[in-house]
Amino acid sequence: MRSTRPSRLSKKPLLLSEALQQEVIVKQSYDAFLVLDIEATCWKGTDFSFPNEIIEFPVCLMRWKDKTSDLKASQLEVIAEFRSFVRPTWQPILSDFCTELTGITQEQVDEAPPFSTVLASFEKFMVKHGLIHGDTGERLVRFCWCSDGPFDIRDFVVKQCFISKIKMPSWMQGHILDVRTVVLDWLYSQELPEQASRTVRDRPRRRTLNIPAQLKALGLPAFEGRQHSGIDDSRNLSRIVAELAQKNVALHPNTAVYPNRRWQWMGKHGQILEGYWTVKDMSNAVSWQKL
Repeated sequence: MRSTRPSRLSKKPLLLSEALQQEVIVKQSYDAFLVLDIEATCWKGTDFSFPNEIIEFPVCLMRWKDKTSDLKASQLEVIAEFRSFVRPTWQPILSDFCTELTGITQEQVDEAPPFSTVLASFEKFMVKHGLIHGDTGERLVRFCWCSDGPFDIRDFVVKQCFISKIKMPSWMQGHILDVRTVVLDWLYSQELPEQASRTVRDRPRRRTLNIPAQLKALGLPAFEGRQHSGIDDSRNLSRIVAELAQKNVALHPNTAVYPNRRWQWMGKHGQILEGYWTVKDMSNAVSWQKL
């Protein structure tokens, strides 16, 4: 009698949803992510070579919900936040342009601690969440700093450590994850799958994407909160990082940071030299002072 068992070749094709469920999940070598979006002093016409001072230091700490013993994971969540305003010391009076851009008021920075105190408070935050050793500052887990572009740690933190006359903490040194570059890499791979292995730097120059544009490119809801508020930028950037993980993007550092980097305006022992930076409108700035 002829067998009625279904042939192995006649299996019903997988539905799209079933295929997605069977998609291979990538390995993630980092256990935690510190998503940071700094706000700093600015005047109309200043750029990233200006001696900016940090005025808001917000961080979202993200960890995996589903990481397996073989390092595979795809679900990230924010488990804690840190936020502090910071009192500038070289130019303590905020420009109207800066307040309009960031929403940070003069009263908020006047009442805030200086950067060295904020950094000490954040170090306690990291100890509390098991990221570093309380006595030595040694990393206890593999964590990665994330920012929108390379500027936050590569430029703002390095400059602020010089101005504050403090050494950049070891737990802040090392390469960072530039989220904007990762989004562009992913977007490019969707447009030209055959060239997915090429990085952004290998391709023809293309328009960059701010945070709202990155959210749109990934198919996420619009920006939540106020743009250029450090904490709101950090929260929205965390949404982007989580979505990249969901899309099976391996998250790892891609940008170098040099703690000993120097700008022309840097003198000795935290001095900011005149004549090495230009500003179009600095009408409400105070005279330069030795720190």
